[in-house]
Amino acid sequence: MVQLVGPLRKELADSVSSCRVLVVGAGGIGCELLKNLVLTGFKNIEVIDLDTIDVSNLNRQFLFQKKHVGKSKAQVAKESVLRFCPSANITAYHDSIMNPDYNVEFFRNFQLVMNALDNRAARNHVNRMCLAADIPLIESGTAGYLGQVTVIKKGATECYECQPKPTQKTFPGCTIRNTPSEPIHCIVWAKYLFNQLFGEEDADQEVSPDTADPEAAWNPEETAARATASDQDGDIKRVSTKEWARSTGYDPVKLFNKLFKDDIMYLLTMDKLWKKRKAPVPLDWAEVQQLVSSQDEVCGTGLKDQQVLSLGGYSQLFQHSVETLRSQLDERGDGAQLVWDKDDPPAMDFVTAAANLRMHIFSMSMKSRFDVKSMAGNIIPAIATTNAVIAGLIVLEALKILNSDFQQCRTIFLNKQPNPRKKLLVPCALDRPNPNCYVCASKPEVTVKLNVHKTIVQALQDRILKEKFGMVAPDVQIEDGKGTILISSEEGETEANNNKFLSDFGIRNGSRLQADDFLQDYTLLVNVLHCEEMPRDVEFEVVGDAPEKPPSAPEEEKSIANGNKDAAQPSTSSKAVVEDDDVLLVDSDEEPSSSTTDVSTEAGSLKRKLHDAETGESASKRKRLDQQTADDDDDIIALD
Repeated sequence: MVQLVGPLRKELADSVSSCRVLVVGAGGIGCELLKNLVLTGFKNIEVIDLDTIDVSNLNRQFLFQKKHVGKSKAQVAKESVLRFCPSANITAYHDSIMNPDYNVEFFRNFQLVMNALDNRAARNHVNRMCLAADIPLIESGTAGYLGQVTVIKKGATECYECQPKPTQKTFPGCTIRNTPSEPIHCIVWAKYLFNQLFGEEDADQEVSPDTADPEAAWNPEETAARATASDQDGDIKRVSTKEWARSTGYDPVKLFNKLFKDDIMYLLTMDKLWKKRKAPVPLDWAEVQQLVSSQDEVCGTGLKDQQVLSLGGYSQLFQHSVETLRSQLDERGDGAQLVWDKDDPPAMDFVTAAANLRMHIFSMSMKSRFDVKSMAGNIIPAIATTNAVIAGLIVLEALKILNSDFQQCRTIFLNKQPNPRKKLLVPCALDRPNPNCYVCASKPEVTVKLNVHKTIVQALQDRILKEKFGMVAPDVQIEDGKGTILISSEEGETEANNNKFLSDFGIRNGSRLQADDFLQDYTLLVNVLHCEEMPRDVEFEVVGDAPEKPPSAPEEEKSIANGNKDAAQPSTSSKAVVEDDDVLLVDSDEEPSSSTTDVSTEAGSLKRKLHDAETGESASKRKRLDQQTADDDDDIIALD
């Protein structure tokens, strides 16, 4: 048998053999980690992953083969790992770690929990469960050639949520709809279009020209008459994009002319938008078809997906994909909806074609299907060797914990290039807990600014408690001396409250709400700060959010690089959010605290940050999240 570490002394070997370990995630890192665990001598392992195996996983998740496509990652990983060590006792769960069945008592069954996740929502949840169960958590992540491992222990180190994470990337709504300036804007627009036509319609994903664009400052009544959009081919003032598309029978020609001609001509009537920008050029189906004879002309060589088609080629691809998606809807019957998936050829063809046609209209260089897929699916290339290194480091940190040598545990960074001391792996001392953390503080408390006359109970539950503060099933009681129950996790108990305003329950400036999540054994006291005038399109603000850490180590010891995006659908969770996370890199091997990293982009500095697309738009413009659809490919593993 291959040994990953030297012979362990008997006491440690016995601890390893008897230790119960929970591995959360069986993807890129998870496969390597499970193999390492059994070869190191761990005998009692439980692994959980909600995902199934996809063809795109096979290039790096070596426990899976082509015959396993479509099967449970956790189950197949178990079967494959047992071939390395048949005597191991492995339990596999094809489930979400956020399922209420996996409560605090479940976590208390383990001596160690190891995260091999690819998204923040599930990480937050596991972090809280380990704190509640007082079980050490080893957190990890990779992105390309970069990676890191850290240890989280209640009361001794920072928890995963002690420090604020970079906020979600946002795009102004009017940029997406009116003035795209980068390919990603067109790709987001095309994904929104797919949902509006074939999926679940969302008012926040409207694709028609935005008449409320504050930069335009035009009169819609006057300019509407100048636009040539016809009722027959669809009208700018239509109520539902999907209803209009259905009324045309999803006619690809009418769709084409509506989206790429009539809507663009309507945009041209917003004169002020084009005084300092190059105006878009509408496309007409009949005129474009005259170019189809040259549609086989492509830019670039190599694989078909890496070639850029001509304008005529993309128009034909648009027509074919619309017809295919229409047939899929018809087969599913009335009321059917499709879900966008980057690995579904017709859906990917539609987004590729629509995005490139819009890029051409706005004078951008068109992109290959490969490039569009990478951006649309938030794919950062995953590298098997990086996953292997990080998985090995996880086991080494686990051995320190089991050896009762916690003081030697470190946060370890894997750099892309050696630092000045020729080191690729750089350790940092673990940070102490943040006393103001709203998760691991002795009495977690936050202040939320909102308008109590405009915020409904449903928004408090979904947008604030669940999305912002990571609760799964919150119960909320008003501290009004009566113990009024505002939100109950029991189905049906407080549904009548959902659409009422907070003020309807006597909540005002200074009110205090106690929010409990019994699954996470977590209580948060929410102080309400009433504000009559919130910024446009801002529902609430957390007062004191994103606190700064005190500097303590020399700046030149650290650098920041390679931001990356979380997958939209976690491999072990039923819910997730698209994120931009920063990977911390260090240029010192003298074990500074990992909290002292300073973000800097000054020329000549050792610090750098992956380019984050700038919109260049007015701050007054409406923001919109680039929400991605379910898409767990494990290609993205966020590093925080």
